[in-house]
Amino acid sequence: MVTTLVLGLGNTIMSDDGIGPKMIEQLQHDVTLPDGVTLLDGGTLGLDLLSHLEGVQRLIIVDAVEIGQPAGTCVRLAGDEVPMALETKLSPHQMGMKDLLAVARLMGQLPEEIVLIGVQPASLEMDTELTAPVAAAIPTLLTMVQAELAGN
Repeated sequence: MVTTLVLGLGNTIMSDDGIGPKMIEQLQHDVTLPDGVTLLDGGTLGLDLLSHLEGVQRLIIVDAVEIGQPAGTCVRLAGDEVPMALETKLSPHQMGMKDLLAVARLMGQLPEEIVLIGVQPASLEMDTELTAPVAAAIPTLLTMVQAELAGN
């Protein structure tokens, strides 16, 4: 049974919005995962991710998020802060994620713990590359996800 799901969200052809899937790829190559941890590139799927929440106790979302800080600034949000962070829609998948969490709650499938590891994007223009400030934030994001997985 999956107890922790690390879910990378974003559109990889919209520059910094692709940070979630790129982080999942990085985690697959560079990190030894504890037992019970699954990585998932959720892309822009939204409600289609509902079945992946079944049996998940901890959900760690990695995504670009508007926090009103300089590009590349990383943030950890938890619990009720997560849906509030999704209020400022950077991309259509965030509305889908907000809906996903609401439906999961109604169906009794909402994970006990939800954490959002986010980074302030610099650009959401059509591009397959991350901007320099967001690319430079990858080591910090990796450390933050590893700390979550270690229970810190």
